[in-house]
Amino acid sequence: MQTSQPSLPLMEQFLTLQGEGRFSGQLSYFIRLAGCDVGCVWCDVKESWNANEHPTVSISDIAEQAKKSGAKIAVITGGEPLMHDLKELTFALKEQGMRVHLETSGAHSLSGNFDWICLSPKKFKSPLPELVLAAHELKVVVYHPSDLKWAEQYEKLVSNSCLLYLQPEWEKRDAMTPMIIDYIHHHPQWILSLQSHKYINIP
Repeated sequence: MQTSQPSLPLMEQFLTLQGEGRFSGQLSYFIRLAGCDVGCVWCDVKESWNANEHPTVSISDIAEQAKKSGAKIAVITGGEPLMHDLKELTFALKEQGMRVHLETSGAHSLSGNFDWICLSPKKFKSPLPELVLAAHELKVVVYHPSDLKWAEQYEKLVSNSCLLYLQPEWEKRDAMTPMIIDYIHHHPQWILSLQSHKYINIP
């Protein structure tokens, strides 16, 4: 009797340049898994929230498409990807010789083997302590001036080697970007992250 092939709900997968954070500008293959229970009001991929609205795709097919892309980096994002067990997917991508990155709110337990974890905590559902400590990169989206003080709370919780990024929320960028720049002048441990993919109009 054949066992069913492991699969995951997939909203989209595509080749692009990473637009944010430490690896901004680098060729990356994005795997956007469906399903999210965090529900950020400013989320720009709300269509990813309901996993039932998207097809389930076999992990082997996802990894094969990633390999064909020619990218050396695979980015697993969402939605909230850690709503799913990512062990099999990360194993399959590493079998293809790819670096595997994760973009997460940290609200669910860590599964899988990652080369880089970008934690973007949300006020709507707090990250788990294990994810805060595992993060290589802390990216705080600044929607309101109060978010800067909120970011300082997580600065104290991440590891000493974790990179610290402040990113203006896209619709508020004209107001938030100058404020973030001024903040960094006084707090130089933080780095400005811009959504460069939106400025150059790529996925």
